Amino acid sequence: MITAIVHIDTDPGRIPEVAQAVAELAGVTEVYSVTGETDLIAMVRVQEHEQLADVIADRVSKVKGVLRTQTYIAFRAYSRGDLEAAFSLGLDG
Repeated sequence: MITAIVHIDTDPGRIPEVAQAVAELAGVTEVYSVTGETDLIAMVRVQEHEQLADVIADRVSKVKGVLRTQTYIAFRAYSRGDLEAAFSLGLDG
């Protein structure tokens, strides 16, 4: 599974509509309205790298109200359990 984190800048008056439209796209698993320099963050999960272009460039970027996207591809996922295990390596308790 390939995970991409997509920052989406939108027309300020269309944030809820853009979020809903993006959330309905195949390959998009979550959309968050966030604070900071971007308006929305979408999580995209696909099986193959080529599918990222289909979802992000061909669908997300073309939603009415999307001004710009910036995509980050995840290399590795860490869960709380993974992090606790990593920090406890070599330590006697």
